[in-house]
Amino acid sequence: MTIRSVKWTEAEGDIRRIRETVFIKEQNVPEELEWDGLDPDCAHVLAYDEDGEAVGTGRLRADGHIERMAVLEEWRGRGIGDRLLHKLLDLAREKGFSRVTLWAQTHAIPFYERHGFQAVGGEFMDAGIPHREMQVSLDNPG
Repeated sequence: MTIRSVKWTEAEGDIRRIRETVFIKEQNVPEELEWDGLDPDCAHVLAYDEDGEAVGTGRLRADGHIERMAVLEEWRGRGIGDRLLHKLLDLAREKGFSRVTLWAQTHAIPFYERHGFQAVGGEFMDAGIPHREMQVSLDNPG
């Protein structure tokens, strides 16, 4: 498994395929919400299997917000999400962010808590899915 930082212009096809599968097909997120026009201005990461197939992705917005983390169903439970998140946090540190935020689907809160994120505020709906805002300080690496 390899995790790489990629540009939207070079990896758009792989990123779209994963997010369409996970968010649009599995979770019924409307296409117009998924494709928000922000991708060209974001830093992206992709997870590749041993055959070079992209199996997971995530993005870091220019404001330090992590989002669109997705791993194809058959690859879940193998630590790929952990590695994607670590790479995104490393990118955030490189860009000088001292704090990162994200909107976690409520079922994923324990995953982010394991990485030091803390929930703030109440539950809210985004694309018909319950979420909570979460934050982590990047002052302490790791």
